[in-house]
Amino acid sequence: MKLYNVNLSNFATKSRLVIYEKGLNIEMVPIPGAGLSSPEYAQINPLGKTPALDADGLLIPESEVINEYLEDKYPTPPLLPKSPEGRAKVRIVTRFHDLYLEPPLRALFGQMNPKTRDEKVVGEKVTDFKRRLDQLEKMIADGGFATGSDFTLADCALAPTMFFATNLGPAFGFKALEGHPKLAAWWTHVQTRPSVKKGLAEMAEALAAMQRGGR
Repeated sequence: MKLYNVNLSNFATKSRLVIYEKGLNIEMVPIPGAGLSSPEYAQINPLGKTPALDADGLLIPESEVINEYLEDKYPTPPLLPKSPEGRAKVRIVTRFHDLYLEPPLRALFGQMNPKTRDEKVVGEKVTDFKRRLDQLEKMIADGGFATGSDFTLADCALAPTMFFATNLGPAFGFKALEGHPKLAAWWTHVQTRPSVKKGLAEMAEALAAMQRGGR
């Protein structure tokens, strides 16, 4: 198997965390051609997104589908609870992340330069993202990991995006953890996990390289 991967991508990191957590022998390969929109990559993944998993000839796009596939195929160690209720709690968080929390933050990526940013867009997206953080604060478990005492797919989804939120938020005048004590406690705790340490270190290295003008 191989994962078409970009280290700075929060969605690719989301799947790398599952791979690291389960100790899987999956090759990390760069996007072929000139990037996600290259004709070479379009031949592999018509969606033109990262990550994409080549599961011995089956191409699986979308990080959450990849993660659930890996959970089904390699159930040990488990990243979903045994009970239907526990699984539902995890999936509520992962879906909330993908559909509601991450999009307004992503919209800010193109507004990093103060000289060219659209302040109206920034204001709208920051307001939306702060509202989503308030919702997440009510959703996240007290102490431990995102949905309880066990590390799950919910933590894999949230950690890479919170890396961006905590690192880039000050550039837009907000601190993601301020006023969110449960989220702050979770963020401190989740970073003690070896798989998370590794994934976030890769993101940090890639972010530093981008800020230096590297590739």
